This record gives sequence, C-alpha cells and structure tokens, in this order.
Amino acid sequence: MNLNKELYLDLIEKAKENLRLRQAMDLRTSDADQSQRLLNALILGTQVPIHRHMKSAETAIILYGEIDEMYYDNNGNETERHTLRPGDGLQIPIGQFHTVEVKVPSILLEVKDGVYEP
Repeated sequence: MNLNKELYLDLIEKAKENLRLRQAMDLRTSDADQSQRLLNALILGTQVPIHRHMKSAETAIILYGEIDEMYYDNNGNETERHTLRPGDGLQIPIGQFHTVEVKVPSILLEVKDGVYEP
C-alpha cells in the first residue's frame, strides 16, 4: 500500500461522510500485531474529547493538512498548544491529557503500544 496524497484525499472524503467527521485506517498487517499504527483523517468540526493514554506514549505526526495539538493539566486547563503541519510531530507522554483542533482537513499518523481498539 502506498501512503500518498491519493490515499489521504480518499480518507478525507470518507471522514466527511462519517458522523464523527473523522476516519481511521488501521495500518497493522495482522491482528497478532500488538501495536496501534493508524492513519486518522480529521475534518473541521470533529470533536476529539480530551483524553490520555495510561499505558503508552503516543507518537503523532501530521502527514497532510494542519492541526493544533493541545495539552491539558489534571483540572482541564490548557497548558500547551502545538501547531502541526506536514512533517511535524509530537511524542505525547504517558498520561498526558490532550486533544486536537483541526485547522484544515488533515491526516495524522498515530502510533501507540498495545492492542488496537477501533
């Protein structure tokens, strides 16, 4: 499979049709793979709840588009904001509350430890 603009635009079209305004694509090659590697197409207006991962750091790299990745403290106060454009990424620490704000339709590569859960 080629990870290219054609694939990204196809995922973005699917995300537009999804009620959640986002579409994930599992990149694992088998169910036995114990990692999470996925492309996440995100459309303006999608709501990604503030969340954290307690068992793994998360690597997030923007492949297409532009997003803001925001970090929060335990009281729900924004503590950092990172604008990510193609080629930019973050290593989100274990337990760090975070979410995204989509600036333009975007494709995000997300990588975490643990079994993939759609």
